[in-house]
Amino acid sequence: MIADSHCHAWEFWPYESKVPDPSSRSVIDQLVFEMDLNAVDSSFIVCANIDRNPENNQYVYEGMKRFPNRLIQLADVDCLWSSTYHTPGASERLEQAVLSYSLKGFTHYVAADDDGSWFFSSEGKKFFDTAERLNQLVSIALPSSLVGELMLVAKAHPSIPFLLHHLGVGPVPGEDAKKIEEMKRQLELVSGAANVPNIHVKFSGFHHLASDRWEYPFDDLRFIAEGLYSAFGPNRLHWGSDFPVVAQYITYRQSIEVFRTHCSFISDNDMKLIMGDSLLNRVKNCGLS
Repeated sequence: MIADSHCHAWEFWPYESKVPDPSSRSVIDQLVFEMDLNAVDSSFIVCANIDRNPENNQYVYEGMKRFPNRLIQLADVDCLWSSTYHTPGASERLEQAVLSYSLKGFTHYVAADDDGSWFFSSEGKKFFDTAERLNQLVSIALPSSLVGELMLVAKAHPSIPFLLHHLGVGPVPGEDAKKIEEMKRQLELVSGAANVPNIHVKFSGFHHLASDRWEYPFDDLRFIAEGLYSAFGPNRLHWGSDFPVVAQYITYRQSIEVFRTHCSFISDNDMKLIMGDSLLNRVKNCGLS
């Protein structure tokens, strides 16, 4: 089984780049077309209520009804662009979302300049207590500077699987040599999180890190995949496409083959786990019964 751990679907293309097809480029039908074309069985849609898509949670929920057993919704709950980001009532909003959309998991984007203090506030503790009580998977994007904070939260909530977005390593500006050194520093931080057994990493987003985002298969970044594989093993790494964003740089098929073909250091059995088997097995136990 192949499962895409990280993709999006929007009713309208949400980014500033002008495209001729803003009302069709990012719709669910395009995602399902790519899934069918590339023999992908299931996709985890990371919702984002961003520009021109304030009701993305509802849009994805309706799409799931059209494609049952193919799509799993990770609803946007109080992400950084939200007016409710880290404000009182987060746990109540989370519970409402879980019940409204029958969620197995949700997504939470953390601001780059966040100091992490909210995670240990009464509101933050109640938020993750609620996530654990409702048996949720947490798909989380946060700067590598907060990996230590995430480790503490994950230790306090051992039944929650936390999935770090895009290799856990953030885009790095500057000259290539300095970028590589900074990525290595971040990789060391993220690899340390492997000591917490309920932290996972999405094998996605090479194009976000590359100096030339179209330079498939990103050979100069292979050290990141090797380091994460060594640290986390195949049961806590999960391939993801980042569709439709990735299509600005490489094809959906290339987002698969950058791992399946070009990460030759991964055994066939482990590759099956990374490409979907391990995440699909884990999510069976998520959500309300």
